[in-house]
Amino acid sequence: MQISLSSGSLFTLPVQRACELAVAAGFDGVELIINQEFQRAYPERLVRSLQAIAPINSIHAPFMPLDGWGGPIESLRLSVELAAETGIPLVNFHPPSWLGLEIGFWRWLYKIQDFQKEIGLDGQVLITIENMPWVGPFGMNPHILSATQDMINFIQEHNLYLTFDTTHMGSGHANFIEDFYQFYNSGRIRNIHFSDYGYGQEHLVPGRGYLPITRFLNHLQHTDYQGCLTFEMSPHEFPKNERMILQGLTELLVYARIETGQLPAEAMRAFERLPDGVPGEACDGDATDQMQGG
Repeated sequence: MQISLSSGSLFTLPVQRACELAVAAGFDGVELIINQEFQRAYPERLVRSLQAIAPINSIHAPFMPLDGWGGPIESLRLSVELAAETGIPLVNFHPPSWLGLEIGFWRWLYKIQDFQKEIGLDGQVLITIENMPWVGPFGMNPHILSATQDMINFIQEHNLYLTFDTTHMGSGHANFIEDFYQFYNSGRIRNIHFSDYGYGQEHLVPGRGYLPITRFLNHLQHTDYQGCLTFEMSPHEFPKNERMILQGLTELLVYARIETGQLPAEAMRAFERLPDGVPGEACDGDATDQMQGG
């Protein structure tokens, strides 16, 4: 099992810097979210420049409108083509929102008989759909396929794989491990988005919410799961200082490796604080100042 960092965890930084920090922290690679930077650059050239810094283990198709990427159907197809051109093995996307009246996207989704063949370019790229969160004061899930068994039935019938998101599932089922095992037993999980949930807030650093996150990792250790465990946290969970970001990422990675059996428990006790300065950092100022050239 590889452990990745979602570039969205550091989206206040340029994506190049997010990749550099992921590598410096010791992650096995990055999940690349297609964001606004892809409106201003030739996508394949940008991806290849990032691959020179860090392995790109997966692409997350856009979940917001971007110039030149079209709607959700076109942006998924473009993401898959980009992945195939650059040798990235997996593309993830969000299901349609019934609250957002994405009726055309909904109809299209059900028309696809075999996602791996028809959308994944005959198996060149693995296509995964993501389970979505319950939100708002009434705990409503505004996306289709919100029930675990409905999602399982759909992905089996349409040859689609799953990115299992812990914070999304935990927003509706605090003890989400049973749901995980239902998906795991379907044989369809290929990626896991890993973060905590609590007090109405998604994508918290593990330990800042109330989900059984550590117990989940312990369970994961005893499965035959071979996909990626992808840390996908809110950038608001991190300080602006890049040295402190790197310190936090490194410690989180050691924690995950211990709890999944990749490192002995002694690794956390022997964890050393990072020296001053971050590889590639011009100064010890905050990230916002550096982005602005200050």
